[in-house]
Amino acid sequence: MSEREITTRVDLCLPDGRLDPAAVGWSRVPLHRANIRGWGRTMRWDYWCVTSEEMVFAFSASSLDYLAGESAWFLDRRTGEQVSSRGLLVPARGVSFSERCGEGSVRIGAGPVRIAVDETAAGTRLRLKSAEFEADLLVHRVPGRESLSLVVPWSPRRFQYTVKDVGRPAEGTVRVNGRTRTFAAGALATLDLGRGRWPSPILWNWGAGAGRPGGRDVAVQVGGKWTDGTGSVENALILDGRVHKISEELVWRYDTSDWYAPWRITGERADLEFVPEHVRLADVRRAVYMRSREAQAFGHYRGTVVADDGESVAIDGLYGWAEEVFRRW
Repeated sequence: MSEREITTRVDLCLPDGRLDPAAVGWSRVPLHRANIRGWGRTMRWDYWCVTSEEMVFAFSASSLDYLAGESAWFLDRRTGEQVSSRGLLVPARGVSFSERCGEGSVRIGAGPVRIAVDETAAGTRLRLKSAEFEADLLVHRVPGRESLSLVVPWSPRRFQYTVKDVGRPAEGTVRVNGRTRTFAAGALATLDLGRGRWPSPILWNWGAGAGRPGGRDVAVQVGGKWTDGTGSVENALILDGRVHKISEELVWRYDTSDWYAPWRITGERADLEFVPEHVRLADVRRAVYMRSREAQAFGHYRGTVVADDGESVAIDGLYGWAEEVFRRW
């Protein structure tokens, strides 16, 4: 599979709202402007997940034209305690999403979960407030560190721009039901940003993990199903801050009757096993047609990934997640 690397800024859409062919490809830093206009299956979201040896905190801000969704989730890795918040705004109000990743702000200012994401001189500031949570976190920028940006072209009118920024250092606090939890040195944050116009229904796999085995900055980013046949894939190794793009459709194998069984993700350049330690399940139905079914497993990656120069990089104990998600709306 041949994928084009984009090296200059580009608009995602043409003036008539169709996908700009010049936007199709991948980049090492966010270069696309998501200039989506009007209604028509437009999906925008920012998902952040912050992990440490002790805990996980994740939240999502999303908008689908006529509605907005917000959710937050906390896991104490040592005790298994889980806490969550969720809300839905119909119609969407008090909602704004930046057109460029890493520039501007994201807001959900109404509803039971209030979310603010701001780019500052110090880094990306994440704030969230709900009945269960009050979070204030700073995700640091690492000069020169690359991330994976990608456009997936289903058709001229159905397309997705995504940014996967895996394993940035983070710190801050999350107050969970009145108790303050602190993310200190060693905490890592991952961003999944999406802007596009989606088909429905859709099924996807996504996995990510990051750490510093042997003192090296290592992260993996893998996906599947939703990109099959499009000529674009969201697979990469990030090694010492540099993206090594894996331009092949990886094979995902896992047991949907036992989400705690090991997952396998393989290809010519990747041979990974993911071993879950905790599984988060959700199946949300609204009205007659809308459904969101998720199985997100948290645990550790091990195996090998081949870098661009042919080096076989050992993946040993990287903490992260792997998921299967079905959406219909």
